[in-house]
Amino acid sequence: MTKIGIVVGSTRPGRRGRAVAEWVAEVAAREQPATGFEIIDLADFGLPLLDEPHPPASGLYGNAHTVRWAEAIAGYDGFVFVTPEYNHSIPGALKNALDFVYAEWHDKAAGFVGYGLLGATRAVEHLRLILAELKVATVRSQVALSLHHDFTFSAPTEPGDLTPAPHQHAALTALLNDVVAWSRALEPIRQGVPA
Repeated sequence: MTKIGIVVGSTRPGRRGRAVAEWVAEVAAREQPATGFEIIDLADFGLPLLDEPHPPASGLYGNAHTVRWAEAIAGYDGFVFVTPEYNHSIPGALKNALDFVYAEWHDKAAGFVGYGLLGATRAVEHLRLILAELKVATVRSQVALSLHHDFTFSAPTEPGDLTPAPHQHAALTALLNDVVAWSRALEPIRQGVPA
């Protein structure tokens, strides 16, 4: 079975990302029942700032938290990254998590669900560049959730409730279809099968 990890890219208390990831998982279970989707919450891993003495490309991971993270990432065929936009880019916790390991990301597919004032479109553009260096194939389809139209809250400091507009369901379904198809298409490369 193809396994897709839904990465919650923010660890901030009061974040909206976990609710967005749960929505992605709910839609995925309905639209792609033959695929295994699991939430990967960075907050559950407690990664410190990159503290490995060797570059991640060496594959020489010395810390238990790095080994645990590497094993988690290695177990997936593709990813859906759920990210807010912080100062026109991705959260530091997400960048740090990406930098911790190297080969475990290779030859997998990824899609993006961004959320923010402008749907985190600038953060997603940065994330695409980072993932290209990690040999992750990113799909064109993406979801851009607006804090103005896809969330309901009484104050901006509250997480509020995710209330995605109807068109967001179609966008998410297209994204999931693409990520699953690309993840399956890249399987021979991950398995080392010659073309």
